[in-house]
Amino acid sequence: MKKIKAMMLLVALVQLPIISQNIIKGVVLDADSEEPLEGVSIYVKDLKLSQITKRDGSFVLGHVPNKEQLITISFEGYEKQNYLLRLIGKTIDLGIILLHEDVSIDQDLSTITITEDELNNDSSIADNISGLLQASRDVYLRTAAFEWSPSFYSVRGLDSENGKVMINGIEMNKVYSGKPQWSNWGGLNDIFKYQEYSSGLTPSNYGFGGVLGSVNMSTRASEYKEGVRISYASSNRSYSHRIMGTYTSGLLNNGWAIAVSGSRRSGDQGYVEGTFYEGNSIFISLEKELNDYHSLNLSIISANNKRGKSSPNTQEVFDLKEIRYNPYWGFQNNKARNSRIRDLYEPVLMLNHFWRLSDNITLNSTLSLQTGREGNSRINFNGTRLVNGWPIGGGSNPDPTYYQKLPSYAARNGSGIEYNLLQEFFNDGQWDWDEMIRQNLAGNESANSKYILYEDRNDEHQFSANTIFFSELNEHIVFNSKLQYTQVKSENFANLLDLLGGQGFLDVDTFGDNLTSKQNNLRNPNRIVTEGDRFNYSYILKSKVLKTFLQAQFKYNKINFYVAGEMSKTSYQREGLYQNGAFKNNSLGKSEKLEFANFGFKGGFTYKVSGRHLLNFNGGYLTKAPTIRNTFSSPRENNKTVLGLVTEKIMSNDISYILRFPDIQAKLTGYYVGIKDATEISFFYADGISGNNSAFIQEVMTGIEKNIWVSK
Repeated sequence: MKKIKAMMLLVALVQLPIISQNIIKGVVLDADSEEPLEGVSIYVKDLKLSQITKRDGSFVLGHVPNKEQLITISFEGYEKQNYLLRLIGKTIDLGIILLHEDVSIDQDLSTITITEDELNNDSSIADNISGLLQASRDVYLRTAAFEWSPSFYSVRGLDSENGKVMINGIEMNKVYSGKPQWSNWGGLNDIFKYQEYSSGLTPSNYGFGGVLGSVNMSTRASEYKEGVRISYASSNRSYSHRIMGTYTSGLLNNGWAIAVSGSRRSGDQGYVEGTFYEGNSIFISLEKELNDYHSLNLSIISANNKRGKSSPNTQEVFDLKEIRYNPYWGFQNNKARNSRIRDLYEPVLMLNHFWRLSDNITLNSTLSLQTGREGNSRINFNGTRLVNGWPIGGGSNPDPTYYQKLPSYAARNGSGIEYNLLQEFFNDGQWDWDEMIRQNLAGNESANSKYILYEDRNDEHQFSANTIFFSELNEHIVFNSKLQYTQVKSENFANLLDLLGGQGFLDVDTFGDNLTSKQNNLRNPNRIVTEGDRFNYSYILKSKVLKTFLQAQFKYNKINFYVAGEMSKTSYQREGLYQNGAFKNNSLGKSEKLEFANFGFKGGFTYKVSGRHLLNFNGGYLTKAPTIRNTFSSPRENNKTVLGLVTEKIMSNDISYILRFPDIQAKLTGYYVGIKDATEISFFYADGISGNNSAFIQEVMTGIEKNIWVSK
C-alpha cells in the first residue's frame, strides 16, 4: 500500500510541471491583403520565450508557465499588438490575428542613409549641403535621393541643420555648423543601416528633432541579429574597392553580446580626375546584461578617411575640359599629387546604461566622448622675404583655372593671346608642382618658400551626456522625456605641411596695409615657420548646450495624437591665441560669452477615416540658436560677433491625406515652413575689388526671412 501511494505521488509530481505549462498558437495575417506574414516575432515580455511565424503565418509558443502573461506580437512596419492572458494550463488558440501597417511609418515613408558623395566639393557652401538622403517606398523622395542627390535637391528647401542625427540618443550634429558629419561613421553600413526615423515634426522617442525630422541609430550589441557577413563592392564614384566584414553574436547565455565590424575603402582615382580615396573604419560594441533590469554597453566608433577633393568649376572651364576635369592635382616627379586633401579622424567612445525599472518603464543613459582632427589642405602662394624690414615677393596664383589664365580674360582685354591660353589650357591645365619647387629654390636669398602646402586644421573635443525616460502608462498613453548636456572645445589653426623645397616660410599677411597690420601675431612678428608649425591664425571655440525634452503620445482606435516641448540653453565663446596686427585690440584672449535661451513646442494627430484612408497633421513653433559659424564674423582674425544677433524663429505645418490599398499607396501633402531672423555668413576672395587691390571678404546677412510652402 505504501508503495502504491509513493508511486501515485511520483506520478503527480511528474505531471505537475506538465499541467502547469501552456501552449499559445495562432495565425498572423496582413490586415489589408489578408496574406500570411512570415517572420513575425511572438514573445512573452517577462520571460525569454519567443517564436516566429512560419510561411503560412502560423506559430506555436509552448512551455509558458501558469500566471498572467503579456504576449507581444511584433513585426517591422506594423503596429505592435499585446495580449494579456490568464494561463491555467490549457492550450489557447488566438485564431487569426490581423496586423495593421504602422501609420507613423506610412507618414515617414523614408529612412536616412549614409552618404559622403556631397563632400567631394571643396567650397564651404558645398560642404554644408544636406547629408540626409531620403530613400523609401515614396517615389518622390526616392527619386530625390538617388537620381538628383542632395547637390541639386534639398528636402522642403532646407539643409541638414534642420534635421537631427543621433546615436543612442546623443545628437551628432556639429555645434559649429549644426550639420551632421556622416564621415565619422562612414563605411560601417552593416552597423548603421538600422535607423529609427521620424519625418518632419512627427514624434520621436529620442528627442524633439527639427523641422526635417530626426534619426536615431543604436549601437546596442544585443539588438543586432546574430550572424557573420562579409561583402565586397566595386565602384567608379568616390572609391574603387570596398571590403567589409561584420560579426554579431546576439545575446549569449552568459549575458554577454558582442558586435564587431570593419571596412576598407580605397581607390587611386574616383570618377573625377585626381580624387583618390583611403578609408578605414572599425566598430566594436560589447554589452553585458547584469540582470533582468540592468545592462551596460560600451561602443567604439573609429572611422578614418582621407581623400583628394574635386573643384567647383565655372561654365567656361566645363565647356573646355568637360565634367571629369579637376584642376587641384598635377604631377610631381611624374607622380600625380592632389593639393586639396581632406583628412578626417574623430573617433567616438560611448558608454550606455539600460535600466528597465518595470515592464513599461525604462531609463537609458549615455556618456559620449568624441575627439580627433579634421584637416583640409591647400596651396599658399603669398610667401615673402624681408627687405629693409618690409615683406616683399610672393608667387603668382598657380591655379590653372585662375580667371586671368583663361581665354575669356584675354579676349575681354584685347591682348590677342587668347588662342595661346586656350592651347595651353587644353594641353595641360593642371597644377605644376615641379615649377613651384623650382621657384622656391631659385632667386630666393633667404631660402624662404614662395609656395607652401598647408592645412586648415580643427582639433575638436566633445563630451556629451544624456538620459532618456520612457513610460508606457497604459495601452493608450506613452510618455517620454530627455535631458542632454554637450560641451565642445575646438582648436583651430593653420598647420604647415610641406615647404616644397624651401627652408622656411615668413608668417605675415600680404594683404595688410602697413607693417603692423601685416603681422599675423604681434607677439611673435616676422616669424619664420617650418613644417609642422602652427601659423597664420590660432584660436579656440568653446560651447555648452543644455537641453530638456518632454513628450506625450496618445493612441486610440480612430485617432492618434501627440504633444511635445523642448527648452535649451546655449553658450559660445572665442579665445584668441594670436594677437592679429590688423585687430590688435580685439583678437587676443577671450571674447564675451554669448548665451541663447530657446524653446520649441509641437503637436499633431492622425485621424483614421478608415483602415485605408488617413488624415494627418503636424504643426510646431521653435526657436534656434545661431550656429558658431554664423556667430563670429571673422574668427580667424578677431573676437567680433555679428551685430544684433538673435535666435532664429521657425514655424512649420504640414497636412497629409494618405491612401492605402494592397496594390496602391498614395500620399498628398501640403506644408509650410516660415523662418525669421536667420543669419548667414559667406567668405570669398575678391581679386581687384578696388583698383588693383585684392581681399578676403566676409559677407554677413542678418534678419533673413524665408517662406516655403508647397503641395506634392
